[in-house]
Amino acid sequence: MRTSAMMSCSDSLRVIGVLILTSLAPVSGSEFQLDGDYLIGGLFDIHHVSGPVDHGRPETIRCSSQPLILSSYRRFQLMRFSVEQINNSTDLLPNVSLGYDIFDHCSDVHTFAGIFSLISVNGTVRPLGKANKNLSKVIAIVGTYTSTETLTVAPVFMMDLIPMVSYGAATSIFSIKKKNFPSFFRTVHPNKDVIEVILNILLHFDWRWVSFLYVNNDYGRDGQETFINRIKETEICLAYTRGLDYDTNYQQVFRQINIQKVQVIIVFAPEWTAEALIKSAINLNFSNKVWIAGDAWALNKKLPQQTGIRNIGTVLGVAEPRRQIPGFWKFLDSSRSQTNNKTNEQQNLCNQAFDCTDLSAENIMAADPSFSFPVYSAVYAIAHALHNVLQCGEGTCTDNMRVYPHMVLAEMKKSNFTLLNERILFDENGDPTFGSFSVVFWNHSGFAQDIGFYNFPPSFKFFINSSKIQWHGNGEIPVSVCSPECPAGYAKQSDKIQQCCFKCLICPKGTYINSTENPSDCISCAETEWSAEGSTSCSLRTVEYLLFTDIKVIVLLVGTCVLVAIIIAVCVLFTINYNSPVVRSAGGPMCFLILGCLALCSVSVFFYFGKPTTLFCILRLFPCILFFTVSIACFGVRSFQIVCIFKIGAKFPKIHCWWVKYHGQWLTIAVTFVVQCILIIFGTLYGNPKAHGETSWYKDKIVFICDVKIIGLAASLAFLWSLCCLSFIFSYMGKDLPKNYNEAKSITFCLVLLFLTWIFFATHYLLNHGNVITAHSALSVLLSIYFFLMWYFLPKCYIIIFQPQKNTQQYFQGLIQTYTKTISQ
Repeated sequence: MRTSAMMSCSDSLRVIGVLILTSLAPVSGSEFQLDGDYLIGGLFDIHHVSGPVDHGRPETIRCSSQPLILSSYRRFQLMRFSVEQINNSTDLLPNVSLGYDIFDHCSDVHTFAGIFSLISVNGTVRPLGKANKNLSKVIAIVGTYTSTETLTVAPVFMMDLIPMVSYGAATSIFSIKKKNFPSFFRTVHPNKDVIEVILNILLHFDWRWVSFLYVNNDYGRDGQETFINRIKETEICLAYTRGLDYDTNYQQVFRQINIQKVQVIIVFAPEWTAEALIKSAINLNFSNKVWIAGDAWALNKKLPQQTGIRNIGTVLGVAEPRRQIPGFWKFLDSSRSQTNNKTNEQQNLCNQAFDCTDLSAENIMAADPSFSFPVYSAVYAIAHALHNVLQCGEGTCTDNMRVYPHMVLAEMKKSNFTLLNERILFDENGDPTFGSFSVVFWNHSGFAQDIGFYNFPPSFKFFINSSKIQWHGNGEIPVSVCSPECPAGYAKQSDKIQQCCFKCLICPKGTYINSTENPSDCISCAETEWSAEGSTSCSLRTVEYLLFTDIKVIVLLVGTCVLVAIIIAVCVLFTINYNSPVVRSAGGPMCFLILGCLALCSVSVFFYFGKPTTLFCILRLFPCILFFTVSIACFGVRSFQIVCIFKIGAKFPKIHCWWVKYHGQWLTIAVTFVVQCILIIFGTLYGNPKAHGETSWYKDKIVFICDVKIIGLAASLAFLWSLCCLSFIFSYMGKDLPKNYNEAKSITFCLVLLFLTWIFFATHYLLNHGNVITAHSALSVLLSIYFFLMWYFLPKCYIIIFQPQKNTQQYFQGLIQTYTKTISQ
C-alpha cells in the first residue's frame, strides 16, 4: 500500500544525513571528541555565518571560513573542562567515564551534518521501522546557542526523547509549547525574565519613551513581542521598534530615533548584531543616548574599549552574574600547552578544521563570559541524571547497564543538586528556577561594572546603585518622555495613539485634578466645594445668608419696628378722633383695615433674615402679597369712591345710590381678598417655595435664598399689580379735586413711588445677585409701606394735631359745596 511505503519527514532527514556523515565525523584525539562509557553531544557556534549563504548547488558550509566567535569558543572549552572535571570526581559518576562529541554549529539552518552524526554510529542512522533501537551512544545534547538554531534542530532530538539542554535559547516558545519539545531543557532564563529586568530598569529611572531594536529572528521577535505585552500594564510607551539583520540601514534607524526624540534604546540582539549596531552608531556620530543591552552582549569585552564608545552615551545592561569556575583557568593553560606542542600535522585535530594555536589561555579567559555557567550547569545536570540512572552510590555505579536517552530524561526532570552554591532545579517546562541577573554599566575604563542585581521570586529583590553610573552630558540622569509631566492643576489630554504623548490642559474653575488616581480627567467639585482654575483639591464654600447681626439687617429691623410703632400711634390717634371729618374723609373704618394690613406686611420683613427655611420662605412672600393686596384694594376702592362722590355722583346719582346701598367698597375688598387667597394657595402648592443654596453666583460661597417657581408667583403678582394699576387710574382721575380734600392725589403719589421702588428693585435684581438682593427686597417692602404711611396717613395726623380748625364739619362742607358749584357751571 502507498501509506505503508511512505516515510516520515524525520526519517527522510536521516536517510539524507547518511550521505554526509562520514566526511564530518570528528577525528579521534581532537578537542571535539573524547571517548567514554557514555557520550554527551555538544553544539557550539564557534564560527558564525556573517551573512546570507548563496550557492548554486547543494553543499555543506565550511564553518572554518566564517568569523570566529571567541566567546563561543570559550563556552566550548568550558564543556570540555566540565566533562574532565566530572571524570576526575569520585563522588559524581564514580568509575564511569563521560565522553563528548562536539560540533561547530555555525549556521542556523545549513549545518545539519553534525546533527545527524550525533544520532548515528559509524555513519548509520536508525533504520526504518526500528523506532525503539537506538544506535548512538549519545545520551544527551548540550546546545544549541541561538533560538533559531534550537528550533531548527530540536525536532530531530525530540523524536527519540534525547535530552537537549540549551545554554542560550531563550525564546518563549520552548516554555509555552512543551508538548512539541518534550525532552528540551535550558539553563538560561527565557526572554520574559530578561525583559522583566529591563522593565525594572526603565521604571527605576522613570524612562517612559523608549526604542526597542531587536535581531530579526526568532529570539529577537519573541523579545519584542514579550516587551510590548509587558509594557501594556505600565506607563512605558514604545516609540520606535525595528528588526536588525545583515542589510539594515543604520543611518535610517538612527534618523527615526532622533525624529521620535527617544533617549533610551533597548538592544535585544546577539553580540555580532550588537557589534554592528554600536560600531555604526560610533561611525555615524549618533550620540548621547542611553543604551540598554540584553544578556547576549552586556558583557561584551571589545565594544567597551572601542574608540569613540563614550560618544554614543551611557550603556547599561542585563547580564548573568559572573561566577568564578574553579579549575577552568588551569585547564585552559594545560590544554593550550598541549595544543602548542603538537606537530603541524596534528594541528587539524585542534578544532575540526581551523588553526587555534594563536589562542592562548589568556585570550580565551578574556572573552565574553556570558552563558558560561549555563554550559557548566547543563553538563552537570546531565551527569547527575546519568548518576541517578546508573544508581551510583558509595563509589560505584551499576555495570553493563544499557542507558537510553529517555531514561536520562526522566531523571533530569527530577534534577535537584547544588553547583557553585546554586540550587539547580527545572520547572515543568524545563526552564531554570535558579539564578539571578546583574545590572552592569560600561564605565569609562572600558569594563562592564556591576551596579545592581535582580533576584527572582520568591526572594525577589531589585537594586541599582545609581551613584556608580557616570551619565553622559551634564552628569544628570537622562529624561526620556514623549511629553513632559503636566504642572500641578493640569490634566493630560492623550493624542489617542500613544498614552505617553499628551497635551496639558488646565482644569477650569470648579474642578480639580488628582494626578495619582486619574491624571487625565478634571474632577468636578461637590456643590458644597469650590476651586480656582488649575487646582489640585477643592475647598469648602462659605455659607452666606443675612445674619441678624449684620449692620444693614439691624437698620432694616429698626426701621420695621419704627414703622410698626408709627402705625400703632396712627391707629390710636384715629381712634381718638374717629368721628372727626379728617378721619372719615380718609376712609373711616377702612383706615384701620389698611393700617392693620400694612402692619402685617411689615412683619414679613423679619423672615428675610437668618438661615432660610421652607416656612420662612412662605411667610416671607405670600402673607406680604396677601395683605398688601388688601391694602391696595382699599386704596383703589377709596379712589373710586372719591371720584364717584365728586364726579360720578353728580352726573350719575343712581350708580352712586346703588354703590352706597349695597356697600360696594366692602364687597370689592372681600372679593379681592378671596381671589388673592386662592391664588396664594395655588402658588404655595405649585411654586414649591423652599430654601436653596445657590452655588452659581460665587465660586467660593453658597448663598442661601428662597427658591420659588415662577408659576407660583406669577398669578398672585399679576393680580396685585393689576390692582395697583387700576387704583392708579382711579386716583389719577381725582387729581383736580379740592386742594384740602384730595386723598386721590396722595394715593396717586404713593403709587408712583411704589412703581419706582419696584422698578428699581427689578433692575437691581437683573444686574446683581446674592444676599444684597434679599436685603433690597426687604427694603422695597418696607419702603412701600412707608410711602403709604407718610404720604397718606401722616398728613392727616398733622391736620388733626396741628391744624384742628380744618378738622371741622363746616370746613369740609364748604369745600364740597364750592367744588360742586364749580363743576356744575
